[in-house]
Amino acid sequence: MLDFVAAPDPVRRVVPAERVEGDPTPGMLREEAIAVDGLWAGLVRTDAGAVSGWHHHADYETSIYVAYGRIRIESGPGGREVVEAEPGDFVHVPRGAVHRESNPGDAESAIVVVRAGRGVPTVNVEGPA
Repeated sequence: MLDFVAAPDPVRRVVPAERVEGDPTPGMLREEAIAVDGLWAGLVRTDAGAVSGWHHHADYETSIYVAYGRIRIESGPGGREVVEAEPGDFVHVPRGAVHRESNPGDAESAIVVVRAGRGVPTVNVEGPA
């Protein structure tokens, strides 16, 4: 049998109205739901046809789940590596990977994002190497 120690903080629910705007990157809206030491989680919405600015997530590993719509992520030298994902797909963005996201669909997309790491969660840059 496992022994558990009671957590000092209670389990909590975050309803949509309680999400706050996350770090800005042009072309996308980040809504922060949870930000605790070592973890960031939220929802990112992108309008149909929109393309975000280039950015990376410093020392954070990022896991993305596509809730609805479609996303396209460009990364690597010159942005030539492309991953496209649709509802139900997961995508992993390694720490420090410079990338940009777009929505190639004709309706808004929404992704659930969970990041594990420390420091600044988003760094906007001019483009990939």
